[in-house]
Amino acid sequence: MATKQQTMQAEATFLSGENFYAQHFLGAHQTEDGYVFRVWAPNAQQVWLVGDFNQWDDSMPMQKRASGVWEIATVLPREGQLYKFKVKQADDRIVLKIDPFAIHFEDRPGTAAVLHTIPAKKWRDGLWQGRKKRQKTFNRPLNIYEVHASSWKHHEDGTPYHFSELKDELIPYVKKMGYTHIQFMPLMEHPLGASWGYQLTGYFALSAYFGKPEEFQDFVEACHLENVGVLLDWVPGHFCVNEDSLAYYDGTPTFEYSDPQRAKNIRWGAINFDLGKPQVQSFLISSALFWIEFYHIDGIRVDAVSNMIYRDMDEGPWEPNHEGGNRNLEGYYFMQKLNAVIKLAHPAVLMIAEESTSDTKITGMIEDGALGFDYKWNMGWMNDVLRFYEMDPIFRKDHLSLLSFSFMYRMQENYILPLSHDEVVHGKKSLMNKMWGDRYKQFAQLRNLYTYMMMHPGKKLLFMGSEWGQYLEWKFDHGLEWRDLADDLNSKMQVFTRTLNQLYKEERALWELDDQEASLEVIDADNLNETTLTFMRQGKTKKDFVIVVLNLTPVERHDFAIGVPYAGTYREILNTEHEQFGGTWIANNADQVSEAIPFKQYDHQIKTILPALGALIIKPEKIKMTRKKTTQNKKTIKGGKGE
Repeated sequence: MATKQQTMQAEATFLSGENFYAQHFLGAHQTEDGYVFRVWAPNAQQVWLVGDFNQWDDSMPMQKRASGVWEIATVLPREGQLYKFKVKQADDRIVLKIDPFAIHFEDRPGTAAVLHTIPAKKWRDGLWQGRKKRQKTFNRPLNIYEVHASSWKHHEDGTPYHFSELKDELIPYVKKMGYTHIQFMPLMEHPLGASWGYQLTGYFALSAYFGKPEEFQDFVEACHLENVGVLLDWVPGHFCVNEDSLAYYDGTPTFEYSDPQRAKNIRWGAINFDLGKPQVQSFLISSALFWIEFYHIDGIRVDAVSNMIYRDMDEGPWEPNHEGGNRNLEGYYFMQKLNAVIKLAHPAVLMIAEESTSDTKITGMIEDGALGFDYKWNMGWMNDVLRFYEMDPIFRKDHLSLLSFSFMYRMQENYILPLSHDEVVHGKKSLMNKMWGDRYKQFAQLRNLYTYMMMHPGKKLLFMGSEWGQYLEWKFDHGLEWRDLADDLNSKMQVFTRTLNQLYKEERALWELDDQEASLEVIDADNLNETTLTFMRQGKTKKDFVIVVLNLTPVERHDFAIGVPYAGTYREILNTEHEQFGGTWIANNADQVSEAIPFKQYDHQIKTILPALGALIIKPEKIKMTRKKTTQNKKTIKGGKGE
């Protein structure tokens, strides 16, 4: 139990925005003979503690501290009982409010907090944690499987799996498929499944819909024991509008901006946090650290960063800041503060931004003006690439730059290439169904797309179900279409994704220099008539490289020339049109011996057969390590849409 001095210190730092463990001060806490409850409601006229223990009446008024925190100590509550705070707001309205710091809530549709003691856990993931601290993520494989926890798989009666069940099925599946990390869409408490978890109410509570907190702890531990990392979506920009949650908690702007125009999030029907308010900063940073430390989360993907750092990202009118610009200075400096605090405490934890503009440096050092994130989702890449693959191949020769433009700006940020949940909903169609042509050609192009993504510099993310080419869009209230795997093309697509994932982990050239210019060399981005793209990924040693060739039309190319850096023999290690993956080829191309025929900046070339809508990955088998010094002509890469 905290001493009086510790309580006063916690209170003072909460008010100043420097209490990053505010959940130890506010919320419900066991004492030697009962509980103490605290809630921040500075402009409330009165607050009562109500719950199962007092028949939800007004018999337990709380006392207001000078800080605006209300407090009560009582011996009545018992483990498992429900409670809320009854708030007489500044305008005389009386509203039942949730505990913003509760760690467990009752099942939907109820919204009361539950007095729940989580047993102290003796974690067994020390080897994982030690290895994570020693390794540099930028020079390691990072291949993320994005999951919506309650729709990955359902029981026959339509109910979702809890984490105790996901531990037995999801982890072995991810391990088998060759992913390095699982990223969950928000798991915090939210009242409506249709929000997918992006309209939160309980920032410290695992949603009761997914199970108990200790079950999720066990799940994360089991992941780490299998060398699988766990990332988590987190939403610090906006929150649920429901009256019983955070919204206008004491009848005045409490967690939100005082300016109604800035507080209201029109596009998402939510309320924006006032990120410049010290108490809100304490609340949010405490939430992030809680998930990292209590659940051993390996990284946080921060949702909707653009909406926090710009004033004009929402629909409706907006006003410039005091400097006359569109930057939301409160959000900008909060992002820097968030990353600084987390990186100081946990340098190995990944901080990932979902951000869709190119006006602000997102990744990199705060001292250099960046926000301090480790990675940024490359939304421009995703938009360009999907636009290209949806296109009829007859028009692709005029738009090949949609695939090559990202090569030019790839060093501006540390990127994750996302094919996420947002691209397979709301009538956008599944990834497989976006592809041009009949069903066979759609799967051929999906294999081509995934090869391009996995060979492209940057880390990777793929949404669940896309690994086997699910035909239907994702539905948040249904399990994935696992019955698709009875179909030959779907099952072979799954085999292909697993094979590609494994190849990505094994080939050091695909990630060893990911954050360096030398990791990529474009061989040919000018073959518009045949609509092909050829490039090379380079590892630390000169002989460690792979060549990637993409055929983006349904025309097989014979005697297809590929420039190579060294004389010698080259072997095809992956052909997307092999029959084991759903294609028609029964064997790969034979090994090719280079010829001393110049090809652009190269003195040698090989020739091979390039399958229609296929992709090849080629490695040197036996080469002579001599090469003339040449400078790559970057003018051959034409501009595209970008970010």
